[in-house]
Amino acid sequence: MKYALLTDVGKLRENNQDYVNVFKNKKNIVFGIVADGMGGHRGGDVASDMAVSHLGHNFEESEVDNITELREWIIRELSKENDRIVSVSNQFDDLNGMGTTMVGVFFIDKKMMVVNVGDSRCYIYTNDELKQLSVDHSLVHELLETGQISPEEAENHPQKNIITQTLGVSQTVQPRVKDFDLVPDSIILLCTDGLTNMVPENEIRDILAQELSLEAKCHLLIDKANTAGGRDNITALLFSTNEDGGKH
Repeated sequence: MKYALLTDVGKLRENNQDYVNVFKNKKNIVFGIVADGMGGHRGGDVASDMAVSHLGHNFEESEVDNITELREWIIRELSKENDRIVSVSNQFDDLNGMGTTMVGVFFIDKKMMVVNVGDSRCYIYTNDELKQLSVDHSLVHELLETGQISPEEAENHPQKNIITQTLGVSQTVQPRVKDFDLVPDSIILLCTDGLTNMVPENEIRDILAQELSLEAKCHLLIDKANTAGGRDNITALLFSTNEDGGKH
């Protein structure tokens, strides 16, 4: 499974509270994860680092090898990580109220499983189309789902940045977990809202359509977000499902 990843502080933030990494467990299942921390002066940084390193380390030690076990494993681990982040934020004044989003993808047999908490996203690019696979935990998405606003209104809604679920902050976490058939010759993108709030989906699609390496596409996505203003940290993780792609 070929992949490339890149994270950038953006134009306005002093530090980067996004984390990204790729892990493999003892059964060779690949797990990519992106987290976008929030809160406190260092809190977001700590929360997103905790989520990525703990989930990644525990996954590497695991021997999960089927989709049912994997679903149970990630729901259990996210609940434990939520408790851990809440507990740490209660112990230290400067970390109080910290939290993080997370979006992850597992590649298992001919399937992939997408999991998210918050508004970091997973997309698939295939047949010249870009489609979001994750489901935002956001106020705007909930208004959209219940028909209270139109997709056009959602696009520029004043409360666009209000998230209804994070790791940390609340006592319980309800991740969205969905599985999909693995589509050959597609690209999977995991990213933080520092990309999606700055670069429209049609422009993301156009970059992924180019005949370039995954690394070059990551750089282009981040450059595009920075050119548009770079108001937040920006992270992109790309996987190629191309069979003859070889190793990273």
